[in-house]
Amino acid sequence: MHSHAVSQDRRNDYDVTNTVQVSSPAAVRNAVHEIFSEAFPGASFDKLWLAFYDFERLFTGRYPGYLGCDTTYHDMQHTLDMTLALARLVAGYERSVEPPDRLGARRALMAIVVSLFHDSGYIRHEDRDADFMNGAEFTLQHVSRSADFLRRYLPELGMSAEVGVASMIVHFTGYELDLDNIELDDPRDIICGHLIGTADLIAQMADRCYLEKCRDRLYKEFVIGGVAVENAKPGEYIQRYGSGQDLLEKTPAFYQQVMRERLNTKFNRVYRYVEVLYDGHNPYIEAITANITHLVKIISTGNWSLLRRQPPFFLGIVDAANDLENMVSRHLATFTGKAIAARNGLLMPI
Repeated sequence: MHSHAVSQDRRNDYDVTNTVQVSSPAAVRNAVHEIFSEAFPGASFDKLWLAFYDFERLFTGRYPGYLGCDTTYHDMQHTLDMTLALARLVAGYERSVEPPDRLGARRALMAIVVSLFHDSGYIRHEDRDADFMNGAEFTLQHVSRSADFLRRYLPELGMSAEVGVASMIVHFTGYELDLDNIELDDPRDIICGHLIGTADLIAQMADRCYLEKCRDRLYKEFVIGGVAVENAKPGEYIQRYGSGQDLLEKTPAFYQQVMRERLNTKFNRVYRYVEVLYDGHNPYIEAITANITHLVKIISTGNWSLLRRQPPFFLGIVDAANDLENMVSRHLATFTGKAIAARNGLLMPI
C-alpha cells in the first residue's frame, strides 16, 4: 500500500493516500469497515454503521433538533478525514502491541464514534442555541459541547457504559482541559485519547488544501470565535491574527513549538502506528512536511499566489459560507478605530 507514488495528483477531497473520498460518508464508512473487520475479525459493525448514519444526518441538518454544519473549516470532510486516520492508527496499534495491551473491538468502536462526533459541538441546536448565528461562535467551548452531545447520544447506540470515558477522551482533540489532568482507570483509554488527538491533528494538517483552508476558512472561524481578536478587558483588544495570511505566517512556529510537542510528548508519538500499514512510511507526516515546507517557501519568497486551490465546501446549511463572510466583516468592523494590541500568541485551537 504505497502512497507516496501518487501524491502528485491527489484530489482535493481525497485522503492522504488518494484512495478514499473523504467528503463521502459512505466511502469513509466502507473504508473504516474494511479496516475494522480486518483488525477485529467477527466483530459487529452495526453500531458503527448507525453512528455514520447519524453523523451524516447531524452534519447535513437532518438530525432532529439540530441545524447542520455551518463551519467552513470544521466541515464534514474534516471529521471524515480524521475518522479514517483514527481507524488506521487503531489498526496499526493493534498489530504492534502485545495482546494484553490491545484495545479490543469494543474500545476501538468507542474511539471511532468519538471521532465521528468530536466536532459535534460546533453544530447549533435549534432551541438551545437560538441566540447564535454560526457554530464558530463556540470555538473556545466546542469540545465540552461535543462531550455533552456524546453523553446524550451514546446511550441511544446502546453504549451507556462508555459515556464516562468517551466524554473525557474527546478532550484530547482540544485545549479546554489540561490533558495531563485527565485521569482514566485503564491505560488503554488514555491510548485512545492519544490516538484520537493525533488523528485530529495529522488529518487536517495533511489535507491537500490545508494552507488555503487555514487562510480562507480557519481565520474566519477564529474571528467569530473570539480567537483572532480577543476582548481582553473592557475597551482593550488583543489581536493574535490580523488576517488569514497573518495566521499562515505564524503557522510554521506553531507547528514547531506547539504541534510537535503535542504529537511527540502529550500524545506519545502514536502517529508512528500508521507506519505498520504502509511499509514503514507515514503518508500523513510526509504530507504535513510537504505542506509546511511549501508554506515556508511561500513566506520566504512572498509569492502568495502559489496558494490558489479552491476546495469545495461540505456543509449542511446552504448559504453558510456567505453568511460567515458577512459575519466576519461585521465583526471586524466593530474593532475599527479601537486600541488593539498585537500579540504573537500561538493559541490555535484547531
